[in-house]
Amino acid sequence: MTVENPTEVPAFAWRGAFENKELNTLHAECFEHALTDDDWWSQVNRFSLGWVTMRISGALTGFVNVAWDGGVHAFLLDTMVTLPLRRKGYATLLVEEAVTHAKASGCEWLHVDFDPHLREFYVDRCGFVPTDAGLIQLR
Repeated sequence: MTVENPTEVPAFAWRGAFENKELNTLHAECFEHALTDDDWWSQVNRFSLGWVTMRISGALTGFVNVAWDGGVHAFLLDTMVTLPLRRKGYATLLVEEAVTHAKASGCEWLHVDFDPHLREFYVDRCGFVPTDAGLIQLR
């Protein structure tokens, strides 16, 4: 993903509009997989409390999904920031925006699962508290 002016202030939007192609491109970059043709727009509108988009110069440069159980539990999924903008605090701002909106929506808990190398980000920078959890791999 190319950002024309990386010093421009990013625009964050709760439930911001996006095209499936641009989110598939960002996801492939951030999670290092082949480009897919997933219907993100339908998926998040059906299953998510909301999501946060980040744009710079009109380009989708960041995203985080806030899934939920329909009650008081929300779940962060797919926190993404384009490679040229990483380690500049943008992901933390995405998560802060997600926290604000999940709280305003009446959620009592915001959960996140992460790989060990992301512990410092989620625990130290974003304020998540480590908890015991369980996981069953289904495939």
